[in-house]
Formats: sequence, structure tokens, C-alpha cells
Amino acid sequence: MDNDVSSDLTLRDIPEAELDRMLDLAYMAFHANLSESRRALHRDMLSRTERIGVYDGGALVGVLATYPFTFSVPGGRLPCPGLTYVCVAPTHRRRGVLTRLMDEELRRCAAGGRPLAALWASESAIYGRYGFGAATEGVTLEIDSRQPLRLRIEPDERPLRLVDREEAPALLGPFHDSMLAERAGSPERTPEWWRDKVLAVEGEDASMSPPRVVVLGDPVAGYVVYRTRAGEDGPGLVQVDDLRAGTPAVAAALWRYLSGIDLTARVRAVNRPADDPLLLFAADRDQVRVTEQFPALWMRLIDVRAALEGRSWAAPADLVLDVRDDRLPANAGRHRLTVSDGKCGYRGTDDPADLTLEVRDLAAAYLGGTRVSDLVRAGLVTEHTPGAAAALDAALATERLPHVADDF
Repeated sequence: MDNDVSSDLTLRDIPEAELDRMLDLAYMAFHANLSESRRALHRDMLSRTERIGVYDGGALVGVLATYPFTFSVPGGRLPCPGLTYVCVAPTHRRRGVLTRLMDEELRRCAAGGRPLAALWASESAIYGRYGFGAATEGVTLEIDSRQPLRLRIEPDERPLRLVDREEAPALLGPFHDSMLAERAGSPERTPEWWRDKVLAVEGEDASMSPPRVVVLGDPVAGYVVYRTRAGEDGPGLVQVDDLRAGTPAVAAALWRYLSGIDLTARVRAVNRPADDPLLLFAADRDQVRVTEQFPALWMRLIDVRAALEGRSWAAPADLVLDVRDDRLPANAGRHRLTVSDGKCGYRGTDDPADLTLEVRDLAAAYLGGTRVSDLVRAGLVTEHTPGAAAALDAALATERLPHVADDF
């Protein structure tokens, strides 16, 4: 059923027959020029999404798709659609197209009982006004591998083995899922996601090799997915796409392997957690450097109560939160958060607020990656009761920073 978004624009679902039109718009908006095989892969992945389009007459001028993800949160997992392919035709900017798409998606998430939504932002300035906050950070790590990687711990000496790409999803999937409890912020992976995203033969960078998969242990105790590129005038590059390890010693063995690959001089891991243990067990921090730090996953609390009650808590708390949410008014107002024995209750109240905050800032803190105390010091959260921010930080705390390796 169509919904009027202005006198000449309509909003409706995008049928599978129009996937190529959707890709044409997305490639134009993101300045992409991809091969037909890559386009076929994107078409297949989009066929497994929910899709909304804005039309000007017969022309498709705005699109938004969502993957039906389930994400790890502290102590559990929750439905969390992953928004992707969000774009507007350059001829239709500043006409409310993006706002209509986002408002419709938020409405659908709320109606469908999905308490969270997430995305990767191509431009960080855009999504805060729709209630999204930067919930995880990533760092780019580089290893100068012209010399052997020096370590402060002993690597796991069990043998490593190369795994065929076709066999990898069934072998690695259970281990990956078992590791989700270690860090919040990651989606469960279907076999199709392993095949078409993590292990896609043709990557975004045509100069890189197909993915290689190396596993340590039987049963699996750790793995790495990586690609390589030959150097133009000398040794080449090892690019790490995904590395997970059950122990520091396993991680050390995998990093040692990567840095010892012949005819390469540099290992680059573009998106690693900011507290990656490599940064501590590397013996020479001049050899292992952080070259970039950036906001990664942006999260939106669609149903604040369900989201808060759906995660575990680290410390008791009794606080009144005054939440501001202009787009989903059901979240707005004062609510008492009571935490006991790792669980919380969240109910409306007329009591005075201890903290006043926007829903985007609560989303940023939700996975434990952003401290509410820092938001108070930045002037973004108002603390009415001294110590309230510290109490909420203690309750939200996690042992490890949240992180997501999957972009979408």
C-alpha cells in the first residue's frame, strides 16, 4: 500500500523485480562502478532484505534495505535489523526523502517488536538526528612485518591449517557464534552471510587475492580470514578481514603467522576492537601501530524498555532517566531504571530525573562502549543527581569493549 510523502512522491516496498533499479541508484549515490559478478552478488544479497523505496512518479529516487539480523548484546542476543543501501538520488536531495524512509523504517521496527536497529554510517553527521548513536569504535592496526613479530607471550604451538572456502562456514560458524558472548555488538552469521560477505571471492578491491582461511585447533580454537596483494616495487600487503581467537595464545599464533607470510612487509587489519590484546602482548609498539580510530556501528533503541531489559547488567542501580526521543514518542519521558541481580526493570515515573539524555546518547552507551560520565563532561547529558552518571556507567559496564567485524 502506497503512502503519500509529499504531493508528488510516494513510499512503497521495492519488489524483487526492481532490484536492478535499486542497485543503479545505490551505485550512483555511492560512486561505485562494479563488475557484473559483483553486481550479481549484491542483487542476491538484496533479495534477502526488506526494502523500502520512495518514487517520483515511476522513478525510484530513494531506497533503504534491512538485513534481518540478531545481534549480541551484553548477556544475550536481540533482534536488530541492519540498515543498508540507504541513499537518495542527487536530484531529490533536501526534499524529505531520507526522513520519510527513516521514519517508516523506525515505525516498522516498533510495530514488529524489534527493539534495536543498527547501521554503518557513510557520513557521521546524518544519523544522530534519527536517534542513532555511535555504539562501537574500530581501529586500524598495522604490523611492520619486515622483521619477525616480537611477542611478550608464548603463542599456541598447535598446528595451523588452510581451510577450503567452501568448507569454512560449517567449520567456523559454531565457533564464531560461541564467541559472540565475549563481545557485544556483532550479528549472528548465516551460511549465506559467510559465503557472500565474509568469504566473497571477489572483494571490493580487485587488486586483492581471494580470501584465505587459516584455522588453529581441532575443534576450532581460532581462525583468520585474510587477503594478500603483491607490492608494485617490493614486498606486498596482508589484509586481515576477520580474526577471532579463544585465548591470547591462539591470537598470538595467528598474528605471528600473518606477519610471517613470505613476500609481504605489512599486515593491515582495518577494523579491530580498540582494546585488541595484540596491542598489549606485542613486545614492540613501534612494530604494531594504531593508524586510525573511527566510529563503527551506529545503534538505535527502538523500544528503550525492551532493549534495556534484554541485556545483562554489571552493578545495582536505581535511577530516574528523562529520555528525549522526538521520532518515537513512546520512548520519551521519565522512567525509573532499577537494576538488581544482573537484571533491570524500567517503568514510567513522575519522580525527578537523575539524568536527562537524548535517545542517541543512551544508544551510544547501551553496549558499554561509551561512558555516560564522558557524555556529561561533553555537555551532552545533564546530571541532576551527583554520582548518577557513574552509577549508570557501573551498571552498563562490560568486561570487553563492544565490537563488530561485519560491515553492511
